[in-house]
Amino acid sequence: MKLSSISSYRFTPNLPENLSRLSELAYNFYWSWRAEIGELFRHIDPELWESTNHNPVRLLLEVSQWKLSRASASNEFVEHYNHCLRLLDNYLHGESWYHQVHDGEQRGRIVFFSMEYGLASCLPLYSGGLGVLSGDYLKAASDLGLPVVGIGLAYRQGYFQQRLDQNGHQTELYPKNEFDNLPMQPVTDADGKRLTIQIPFHNRQLTIGAWLVTVGRIPLYVLDTDLPENNAADRSITHTLYGGDRETRIQQEIVLGFGGIELLRKLGITMSVCHMNEGHSAFVQIARVLHAAEDFKLSWFEALQLVSAGTLFTTHTPVPAGIDEFSAELMDKYFSQVYNQHGITRDDVLGLGSLRPGVPGQPFNMAICALRTSDYTNGVSRLHADVSRRMWTESWPSLPHEEVPIDFVTNGVHHATWVSHDMSKLISRHFNEDWREGPDNKRLWSQIDQAPDHEIWETHNLGKLRLIDFVRSRVALYRQRVSGFIPLEDELNQILDPHALTIGFARRFATYKRATLLLHYPERLLALLKDTERPVQFVFAGKAHPQDVMGKDLIQALIQFARKNGVEHRMLFIENYDMTVASYLVQGVDIWMNNPRRPLEASGTSGMKVLINGGLNFSILDGWWDEGYLPENGWAIGAGLQFGNDEQQDESDARMLFDVLEKQIVPLYYRRNEHGVPEAWMQKVKASMRGLVPRFAARRMVKEYWEDFYVKALERCIMMEMDSAAGARELARWKKHIEGHWHEVKVLKVDTEPAYNLHPGSPVKVRVEVSLGGLLPDDVEVQICYGQVNGPSMDLAGYSRLEHMSDGSSHVYAGDWTAPENGLFGFTVRVVPSHPYLGNPLRMGIVRWAPGAQ
Repeated sequence: MKLSSISSYRFTPNLPENLSRLSELAYNFYWSWRAEIGELFRHIDPELWESTNHNPVRLLLEVSQWKLSRASASNEFVEHYNHCLRLLDNYLHGESWYHQVHDGEQRGRIVFFSMEYGLASCLPLYSGGLGVLSGDYLKAASDLGLPVVGIGLAYRQGYFQQRLDQNGHQTELYPKNEFDNLPMQPVTDADGKRLTIQIPFHNRQLTIGAWLVTVGRIPLYVLDTDLPENNAADRSITHTLYGGDRETRIQQEIVLGFGGIELLRKLGITMSVCHMNEGHSAFVQIARVLHAAEDFKLSWFEALQLVSAGTLFTTHTPVPAGIDEFSAELMDKYFSQVYNQHGITRDDVLGLGSLRPGVPGQPFNMAICALRTSDYTNGVSRLHADVSRRMWTESWPSLPHEEVPIDFVTNGVHHATWVSHDMSKLISRHFNEDWREGPDNKRLWSQIDQAPDHEIWETHNLGKLRLIDFVRSRVALYRQRVSGFIPLEDELNQILDPHALTIGFARRFATYKRATLLLHYPERLLALLKDTERPVQFVFAGKAHPQDVMGKDLIQALIQFARKNGVEHRMLFIENYDMTVASYLVQGVDIWMNNPRRPLEASGTSGMKVLINGGLNFSILDGWWDEGYLPENGWAIGAGLQFGNDEQQDESDARMLFDVLEKQIVPLYYRRNEHGVPEAWMQKVKASMRGLVPRFAARRMVKEYWEDFYVKALERCIMMEMDSAAGARELARWKKHIEGHWHEVKVLKVDTEPAYNLHPGSPVKVRVEVSLGGLLPDDVEVQICYGQVNGPSMDLAGYSRLEHMSDGSSHVYAGDWTAPENGLFGFTVRVVPSHPYLGNPLRMGIVRWAPGAQ
């Protein structure tokens, strides 16, 4: 019978009454970091769990009715199911850190905007590190009980699926995501109908739907334009992550920003703090300014003060080339309907994203827009913040680079997501309390010393065995696909040795990450791979962007090297790197290697994920490892030196990489006691777990965001909104006044008393005479800036405020400063703006230094 003559219907299993809440467990991503719940779904149908890529919703749609009935009749399974329900209920309704700290009071919503989210492999809304970090952020925020809402995009095709041909050349596939089969639910209105919003879009209205992804306690809303109300081109806007051309990118970022704000308003969610995760979401600020101007009857500039006061921008990009820019023509195409609303001009809008506002022909830079519209900005590691300050110093020409207002919160990872089940059980067995409740608790992690070396070693090796089994299965699928023949079992069993030192390298294959640095010394590499007594083996994984030809060549070079030299069993590349591959790798490798060109790795988080699994790091001193490395907890490649010449840098780093591998890492790994345990190696493992696991936990990261930024932003937001945004009006008026009179501010005279026999703590008294022109003493703060003298310059160490002593035709200020340590110290004086509603006064970028300073 021809299919065209058949009417088809889809039948799905009925959940047995005693398992009626399985769907609730499936639709909350809590299962992705609570292994017992994931295991519950695996027990229903192990093969289906694997074939659905660990997707509990699809498993419940496709599992046979008799298997569900069998599970419901199993006392053991029902007991396991009830245990999982208790875990979820206790988690959702138990007291959280946030409620303990704030006595149960909710102080406002934080809305987190990100272009991608990595929660689990079955929901492919991510490409790599940025998305996985966003997912770990939401999970940690959920653990803490923070009032966070996530906003992102729902990609029908997600990021591409990587396939390698017989020559190791990368090709891309874009399978369609069937949202109804994924752990996400359509957002509906009060009548149960699909909720939609509309935003102006060039010469038409764009209709947007949304899906709810539940991440523990936190709702994540992802926006979808693939709706019948839209034309074919508009339906495809949210099809592919980081696909298409510049116009597709601006369309996606408009949907994220403007669509995200409209959805929040329609849902009745009031945003107190906006957190932009990278510059992709900067258009949200324009949308917020428009609404603030309308809601509070504010001017453009007044609304901008209100919006900026409650905004944090996290930058992840260490090079200008990695930031989205759009031509003025493209901006005009999509923002012409914004011009002249509420007194907003074209120059106002374009100026937000211009490096030099008012100069024609400049592109609209999303990071500059985010910087200009946020009162709080951070990089994602200490080194990255320094790089960012240097990168954006032109926006604050009156400030020394160390005072460019970009702070840092070093990234962390959600350890409960990445730890192996076996290692989690070992840690729980030796700790006095549930480690999941305090993964950032340093005191708690000191208890790792109580665990016997051999237990940690054996538990880690279980992860290595699982990794090897996984790699062999992936290699078998690849070889069968490209050759048409099923590999022999004996052939597969030669792949990777469970007793060999195993090194992992997995990341995006961009050229600056230098995946082929090992190939600089092929003879030394082959000697390690072919050593029969102390063998070393490598597992590589990662995707190159579809348009990155050089990145694809790096993948091919590694594969061809292994084939040419007969070491394919010791040097493997696993295709289609995703969160599943990452989990096997971080739970199984002995060493995580990372060798980017310093300082181009903003943070990096993959190496953090091996910490809790008993792996060690071997990396360039870049990103997080520049903060985390100590000789007792891992190894460094180089000493943080940077050459001006890339070729010289690569040669030096490659040489030092092999020196450390050959002389330190390999001998230490193979130095065993009578029980086969490498005791000295295990001391490093314990030092790494004890010191680095709590320090690089996502929980610590999110706490820092709350304590260092969110609390301040919430307080300022409340203050600025009071009395119909009177604070925003006052701050805008004051800023205009300050800018109009700042040219009149001058430091006329600086006097200091002679001082002898000074020691750290000895005061040096200073008297300053200042002319303020049309400003008042309350409009400014006069500061002493002091630091260690280094030739003709001074390394800023701190500043102290001078007291206003008298006024007249000029104003006198006085105070003192002291050196924090021994050495040659100096000081200078500056005047900065000051107002109760102002955040960091340096963000205004106007400073008057004493003559000859700065």
